[in-house]
Amino acid sequence: MTTERNSLAALSDQLADAVDQAGAALVAVHARPRLPSTGVHWQPGVVVTTEGTIKREDGITVTLPDGSSAPATLAGKDRGTDLAVLRIAAGALPVARQGDPSTLRPGHLVLALARFGQGGPRAAFGAVSATGGRWRCWKGGEIDRWLQSDVAIYPGFGGGPLVDASANVHGINSGGLSRPLATTIPVETVNRVVAQLLQRGYVARGWLGAAMQPVAFDPAMRQRLGLKHERGLVILLVEPEAPAALAGILVGDVLVTLAGKSVEHPEQVLDILTGDVVGKSLKLELVRGGKLMPAEVLIGERPRR
Repeated sequence: MTTERNSLAALSDQLADAVDQAGAALVAVHARPRLPSTGVHWQPGVVVTTEGTIKREDGITVTLPDGSSAPATLAGKDRGTDLAVLRIAAGALPVARQGDPSTLRPGHLVLALARFGQGGPRAAFGAVSATGGRWRCWKGGEIDRWLQSDVAIYPGFGGGPLVDASANVHGINSGGLSRPLATTIPVETVNRVVAQLLQRGYVARGWLGAAMQPVAFDPAMRQRLGLKHERGLVILLVEPEAPAALAGILVGDVLVTLAGKSVEHPEQVLDILTGDVVGKSLKLELVRGGKLMPAEVLIGERPRR
């Protein structure tokens, strides 16, 4: 029994040490009324938090671990991945030690950390509940890894890190991507989005300007046209002057392939329309009037609203 108590005490001390170490890179972000959110000093002079907690773009300040206040400027934000980047004076505090989310497995103990203002960091304790591959959240952003835990994201914890027992930060916690469990935006996604926000202030994504939904092909038509898949995407709406309209795509057309890839679900189109294809011409195939026809579309940049 004594050995078990000693082991539990050692684990408890290790977790408390992890909070102290990782908490040294946390700030409270004052960019909304009343309750602040949490930010992580991700790289020198760069703080990462969640986009949903940034309610104003001017007059943003952060509270440092020593209780002092410092000005911050908004470098950019991305609603699709719920990430925002702030700039602060470099050298004010240590940067977070990034972990490798691929090493986490369901059952691993983790902590969600937060800082509200003066005083020490706050912590919530739990375990990894699920991991998985790349996915697209309801806001439209692509997340490189599914990482969910049973840690409670209390008010003010949004934008804080998910930390393991060795004080490694595995990502940014968001309460706005999936409910009711905490969803963590993994390090890979954070680094990818931060690089774009620092470069241009936003994340560029490709744009067709067409609404579509899956539709099943008639078996006879499928055989006659030599279609490999059972479904395509019927065009429901084409925005005026959008890339799809300029390419001659019409309501009622059925999109079969885009950039040489078969598309049966709208998410597959979104996977193709990354920022890398903006300004490029992509080949596509449509079924129109019972005939298979080729076309080409110049991909635009999704409007920022």
